[in-house]
Amino acid sequence: MAELKIDAVVFDVLGTLVDEPAGLRAGIRALPPSPDAAGTERLLLLWQRHIEREQRRVLDGDRPYVTGDLLDREAAGLVAEAAGVGDPAAVEALARSARRLPPWPDTVAGLARIAGRFPLIGLSNASRTALLGLNAHAGLRWHQALSAEDARTYKPDPAVYRLAVTVAGVPPERLLMVAAHAWDLRGAQALGLRTAYVARPVGDPPTPADRFDLYAEGLADLAGQLELP
Repeated sequence: MAELKIDAVVFDVLGTLVDEPAGLRAGIRALPPSPDAAGTERLLLLWQRHIEREQRRVLDGDRPYVTGDLLDREAAGLVAEAAGVGDPAAVEALARSARRLPPWPDTVAGLARIAGRFPLIGLSNASRTALLGLNAHAGLRWHQALSAEDARTYKPDPAVYRLAVTVAGVPPERLLMVAAHAWDLRGAQALGLRTAYVARPVGDPPTPADRFDLYAEGLADLAGQLELP
């Protein structure tokens, strides 16, 4: 670890620390009537594709910035329409399911272990309001939680990673960005942050061309590589 000198650790949230698909599936299954397993997966894919497409449109300048909350409501509306659900209360409940995502089994203990040595910064594409709900529901421990909403864009825009650099008050190379998404780490890397890939079932695995500083099977493995007790 002598070659990796860091002052703080920055964590992606969605997918890295919480199981986003599991939480959304639970919201979809709560629709009246509840879809079957195949229908749930089809509706989940509809949600995910909408969020990905609209965030990309914002990044490309094809759509003015809107918060993640609005994108979640749009996605919930599309899913409800596809499921034949017209009750506004059910649609709103579905949209809020994006704030009730379960942590991965190693998340809470892993964050506590790493927080014993380093300041922890959460950095998420989720809105400020959604991030508050996510943190409370999943029991996430932070010293500071930052939303891409503060930069009025989405990762991997450099402006989002710059939020963490500004808050930390140290050069980018003194921050370690942790994520289960290679695209997220590439964005952080472009701004000069050090990077750690953590494998998750729902992540975006690195390609052979990626060169991240650390590769971990989970947060316990990451803490071990950081030489933490």
